Amino acid sequence: MRPLWQGSISFGLVSIPVKVFPALEDRSIKFRFLHNECHTPLIYERKCPHCNRAVAMEEIVRAYEYEKGRFVVIEEELLNVPGEPLHTVEILDFVRLAEIDPIYFARPYYLAPGLGGEKAYALLHRTMQEQGQVAVARTRLRSKESLVALRVFRQVLLMSQMYYHDEIRPVDAVLLPGKNVELTATELKMASELIGNLSGSFQPEKYQDQYRKRLEEAIAAKIAGEEVKIAPAAPAAKVVDLVEALKASLEMTKEKRDEKVRKRRKKKEAAAGNR
Repeated sequence: MRPLWQGSISFGLVSIPVKVFPALEDRSIKFRFLHNECHTPLIYERKCPHCNRAVAMEEIVRAYEYEKGRFVVIEEELLNVPGEPLHTVEILDFVRLAEIDPIYFARPYYLAPGLGGEKAYALLHRTMQEQGQVAVARTRLRSKESLVALRVFRQVLLMSQMYYHDEIRPVDAVLLPGKNVELTATELKMASELIGNLSGSFQPEKYQDQYRKRLEEAIAAKIAGEEVKIAPAAPAAKVVDLVEALKASLEMTKEKRDEKVRKRRKKKEAAAGNR
């Protein structure tokens, strides 16, 4: 895998050469748009409605619309912050991971040591791991200054792009339940039992993209010339009494709870047998 870019982590007078790799793989299925009469892929052109002609890339400028229909042209040089190193991850603070709400995290990247930076990289990784610290830093991603967090992820440092505070919408922007909502002891007990029945350890590999899987199967069938049958949409859930819904849910998840109990019992018996 080729790095996106090579640069350095800087904090104080320390500079650590690093390589930045994408941590995500886009698994979404790509489609093309065709003309339905001849199935030829469509092409798109940039056209000026005023001049009524296609426009070449060298004729295009970037602009900001400050009023409806009124623009100021922004030169490309203005988009590059002067004096800012292009590929430097500048550490600003070290904080506890628990202090950062997950809502602030966005796209992740892997950081690997660059040439000659192996020891300094290992030192930073080890120290952050032992102290349980996360580094809040700033860098340039896609020609834009970004806030990022560096944290230990297994054997590497993970750099997660972060949202700025003013990019997070306030909670009061959404409709919240009124203060007069009353919850009974029975409802709370049953909800707690339901969560307990569904509780377990996080195993990311067991969660699959069912939509993509069905779509891949349909595409394979179409390529093979088979008829694809579309299943009818599931009916919308009916609003029922909350307590009755909780009772039914507890019954549905009882088998999962019993299975967890059996597994725990087997583990205890195996541990006792090894003594």
